[in-house]
Amino acid sequence: MSTPLIGVLALQGDFREHIAAVEACGARAIGLRRREEIDAIDGLVIPGGESTTMSRLLTAFELLDPLRSRLKEGLPAFGSCAGMIMLASEILDTRPDAQHLDALDITVRRNAFGRQVDSFEEDLHIDGIEGGPVRAVFIRAPWVERVGPDVEVLARVEAGPAQGRIVAVRENAVIATSFHPEVTGDLRIHDLFVQTVRGSTLNSG
Repeated sequence: MSTPLIGVLALQGDFREHIAAVEACGARAIGLRRREEIDAIDGLVIPGGESTTMSRLLTAFELLDPLRSRLKEGLPAFGSCAGMIMLASEILDTRPDAQHLDALDITVRRNAFGRQVDSFEEDLHIDGIEGGPVRAVFIRAPWVERVGPDVEVLARVEAGPAQGRIVAVRENAVIATSFHPEVTGDLRIHDLFVQTVRGSTLNSG
């Protein structure tokens, strides 16, 4: 089977770390910036960053509608932090003109944990991830306030004032986390996504 090609949205945010992580998991990766690249990819990663800026850039680069179309067709996707916000179907505490991709039947709240000074780390147990807890880094992170009937909750905050809040979800071939797995060197979540892409490519082939 050919090696899947994963496009990492490279308009803004920490896309370089995601590219390195995807390649370390055995996939090919490109920094996705142009409309014509969308048809070639087997999976999509949306990095952390600033979701309202990302929304404006997706519109300016004419990527919003083509990405929505591919996602509706079943393109596997993974979003971290701002990427989770962009994949959501409903966003709280955002600009009224902000656009999103409607790939996950979830409601997210931007900056739910507070400002940058309230960033924190925590060990999380994540469904589908073996080998013990994952160190999760939260930076001005969202959380999920509502999940649709087909959305699987993969992880919740396990301690502290936000205990019980949903911070990792999956719906079919779309995965999202409130935290930044690309900054810790732990490749297990990226590997889960790459395996999801491989499975999707195999099934569609």
